[in-house]
Amino acid sequence: MSINRRDLIGASLALGIGAAGAQPQNWPSKPIRLVVPYPPGGSSDIIARSIAQPLSEALKQSVIVENKAGANGNLGADYVAKSAPDGYTLLLCDTGALAISPSVYTKLPFDPTKDLRGVTMLAYSPHLLVVHPSVPASNLKELVALSKKTELNFAVTAMGSAPHLAGVAVERASGAKWQYIPYKGGSQAITDTIAGQTQILMNGMLATLPFVQSGKLKILGVSKGSRMPLIGNVPTLAEQGLSGFESGTWQGLLVANGTPAAIINRLNAELIKIIRNPDIRAKLAGQGAEVVTMTPVQQDEFFNREKARWAKVVDQASIKLD
Repeated sequence: MSINRRDLIGASLALGIGAAGAQPQNWPSKPIRLVVPYPPGGSSDIIARSIAQPLSEALKQSVIVENKAGANGNLGADYVAKSAPDGYTLLLCDTGALAISPSVYTKLPFDPTKDLRGVTMLAYSPHLLVVHPSVPASNLKELVALSKKTELNFAVTAMGSAPHLAGVAVERASGAKWQYIPYKGGSQAITDTIAGQTQILMNGMLATLPFVQSGKLKILGVSKGSRMPLIGNVPTLAEQGLSGFESGTWQGLLVANGTPAAIINRLNAELIKIIRNPDIRAKLAGQGAEVVTMTPVQQDEFFNREKARWAKVVDQASIKLD
């Protein structure tokens, strides 16, 4: 009976044994690069900068956050996927968005399922449906009615991104009509919506809530199964007629496939300890993010479920990008 390399890696992950032998005794012996495939200021960037210093202290090596933005996060993800599988190049991104890419892009230069391995999920932040304060709508029903009378521009962090597909799903389910304006990241989409160049935005709560609290954006709904305690007066989109609707950003950490399982397990243990620290948990909760952790196997399973879920939306909306 033959055993292929992928099966061997999977078995090793389950047992906690190094896929390519035991963890190198001197790992880590040099600085670690924590790649965020989006511009600064977004949800993934916020999480990365929250954990970088504690991770550096735990591993006794520098952890350097690098923003490698482009192609809806695929540029940075591709960079990590093709890096040496030695535990020195890590990817922190919206895992749900990464799961969308295979369905959206016809020429994706890497295969997330084959070329990357999950380490752990870190946090979940639901999408907020917000508008410029001048938009005369205070809930989803009013926004839908307005969209049928007035041209509305919907800012998306990038075409084919999780916020984009969430917007498409809301549009199709509610009967709304709006035009999608693509940006190169969440921070730019927020900036233009605040300026009134676009009128509507769906984006992760972690990066968006501060602008709601300051009055620069008006919130109409939250895309979670139940209300968020931090904004308990804001109804969910499900409560406003979109039964069962839920979306958001899932920040997780991944490494190149082939990374020794012992290194993955060490990273998993250290990251879970860090993200569950009461101070970090409280800080994130105060910004609208929930700490969510997983084993490497659980994260890979989550990725596959999200991939199947959003593939249906992509197919129904006929969204394809080169």
